[in-house]
Amino acid sequence: MPIDATQPYEEGNIFARILRGEIPANKVYEDEHALAFHDINPQAPTHILVIPKGAYVSWDDFSARASDAEIAGFVRAVGLVARAAGLVAPGYRLLANIGRDGHQEVPHLHVHVFAGRPLGPMLAR
Repeated sequence: MPIDATQPYEEGNIFARILRGEIPANKVYEDEHALAFHDINPQAPTHILVIPKGAYVSWDDFSARASDAEIAGFVRAVGLVARAAGLVAPGYRLLANIGRDGHQEVPHLHVHVFAGRPLGPMLAR
């Protein structure tokens, strides 16, 4: 069920639990600002999630409250993950669902990295 991106951060969300080590994840990258791991229900041959380590619900929340170091670290992590996975030359898609209309399901900011095949048009008409 999509969430309201203006709601307060929920400490029990699945990504918060992964960050606390309560739920395992197949990690591909981690630093002080970000964590990247394979999606458990991949929608493409390569489907990696990149999340900031701070408690942010959405891009709006993140851009308003995160430090410059957190913002730079998160954005750099997305690029590092794509390069390390060999996705730059063939191409990849980044997707961040925000709020109900964007169909955000987990109330923790996250970016999907999709690749591994031609992905077609971004939105169905």
